[in-house]
Amino acid sequence: MAQRLELMWIGKDKSEKLEPRILIENPSLSHSNNTSLFNNGSENNYLIHGDNLLALKALEKDFQGSINCIYIDPPYNTGSAFEHYDDNLEHSIWLSLMRERLIILCKLLADDGMIFVQIDDNEQAYLTVLMDEIFGRDKRINTICVKMSEASGVKMAHTDKRLPKLKEYILVYCKNNVPEIDVEKVRLTEWNPEYKHVLVNISNQDLDFIKQCISKESVSDDEVNKCNDILKEAKIVSISEYGKANKIQIDNEWKFKNAYRIIQAVGSSSVFALLKRTERLNQDIMAAKSASGLLYLMKTDVDLESKQPRVQVIFADSNLEQNPGDLWTDIKTTGGVGQEGKVLFANSKKPEKLIKRIITMCTKPGDIVLDSFLGSGTTCAVAHKLNRRWIGIELGDHAYTLCKKRLDLVIDGNDSTGVTNEVGWTGGGSYKFYELAPTLINEDAFGEPIISKDYKPDMLAAAVALHEGFKYNPDDKVFWKQSKSNENAYLFVTTATVTVPMVKEIESQMADDEFLVIACKSFEKVADSVSNKIKIKKIPQMLLGKCEFGKDNYDLNIVHPPVYEDEEEE
Repeated sequence: MAQRLELMWIGKDKSEKLEPRILIENPSLSHSNNTSLFNNGSENNYLIHGDNLLALKALEKDFQGSINCIYIDPPYNTGSAFEHYDDNLEHSIWLSLMRERLIILCKLLADDGMIFVQIDDNEQAYLTVLMDEIFGRDKRINTICVKMSEASGVKMAHTDKRLPKLKEYILVYCKNNVPEIDVEKVRLTEWNPEYKHVLVNISNQDLDFIKQCISKESVSDDEVNKCNDILKEAKIVSISEYGKANKIQIDNEWKFKNAYRIIQAVGSSSVFALLKRTERLNQDIMAAKSASGLLYLMKTDVDLESKQPRVQVIFADSNLEQNPGDLWTDIKTTGGVGQEGKVLFANSKKPEKLIKRIITMCTKPGDIVLDSFLGSGTTCAVAHKLNRRWIGIELGDHAYTLCKKRLDLVIDGNDSTGVTNEVGWTGGGSYKFYELAPTLINEDAFGEPIISKDYKPDMLAAAVALHEGFKYNPDDKVFWKQSKSNENAYLFVTTATVTVPMVKEIESQMADDEFLVIACKSFEKVADSVSNKIKIKKIPQMLLGKCEFGKDNYDLNIVHPPVYEDEEEE
């Protein structure tokens, strides 16, 4: 047998026998605000509290091959301790538990979906090899390097021994088909000082029309005339004058935000020739068509005797763009990030702009985004603002105190932080809050397995169906058609004793090609031999040995990297 290249560690061959759990909605914690026109299929948004390995297993049946984008920020295995977590995991255990999660995440991912895993130096190399094994090395799209810190503060105290940590990695993989990546273009990190004038007294709608004309290969005379009509009231004001007149602090942040109406004027001899022939020299700016049919905006207060008058107007936003590539240094990861979402999770959040870029790269409105290490809820908050459906899983109590609080604020339109203004978010939508069901089988005082008393008949039926690979979907008219696995195979779960007359009655209702499994607590011995189309199994015995019951925590539950003391926020 040919050997393959793979990562080995202690216990790799011992996979977890996970108990399939059902998800139970807690209506008192679900949240809805349908007062707006917002609709992303948000009735299917899931906020799940519970161990994420068990929760992912619970999602496997209904969401296999359905998730368009997965972002996770798993524990970095640094040995550091935090308020909500303890990251001191033995290396082999970390690899084993990451492998279990990645296998299920791979199953959940759509054929054209993408998964993004953020990690630091401690496990990046090992995780890359592990993901190569699970997804395929040919499915590795990128390893993105993200600037996460500045070269300052406490971390600089020992630079004589090692270089300070400033970056993290995002490993990007696809499922089967490499999707078309729509990378959002981003601003340059340095403002070009040549852009120092602001175009005022002009609406955004009119600006859009002018920019569309400028981008055309050729424009009509009517379009030039319309541009001139728009520009009659427009003025060019220096940025410094504009700031003083409007009492605005002009900094780089303001310039980038308002780049869509900031301009510069550059020399153009061909436009100068057109300008000399025009009689409209009393306007601040005007439109003119060149010999090639291109539209130019021109300043009119120029020296007409100059050989190279600076007359061509260029908008800043069309020239302050670049593809970020695989080195992301332009997204601020400190400062106000700790306040995003209006929940305090200091030094442990990822910026909303980072998650926005990831989600917009590979999804469209209505697609499903999943984060199984949700933390404070950033991924789901951004997905909601972008009109995507979402599933978020969090084990800690901050599923209630942070995630729920943050998402309620988003839905109610009370979160003005992060990317809210950038995407025009005003509120709306809903989600359902789910808890993992308790373990199905317990032990009595004598050590014998018994069905948990927490399970009502419908819960028991759904849980057994999940264990047996059936889809729980009770038929309104035929009581025994409770769950279905394929076209003609059914499962019926009952707490009553199955008798011979019951089996005969059910058989009389069955078609010739139908098959039924009855799962029950007890049955008459001869009942199992009445029909060759009906098989009777006893619970809990039928489930024993299939999985590990009674375990609620698989220990891999940290979501954030080490805290840098110099970057702590108030």
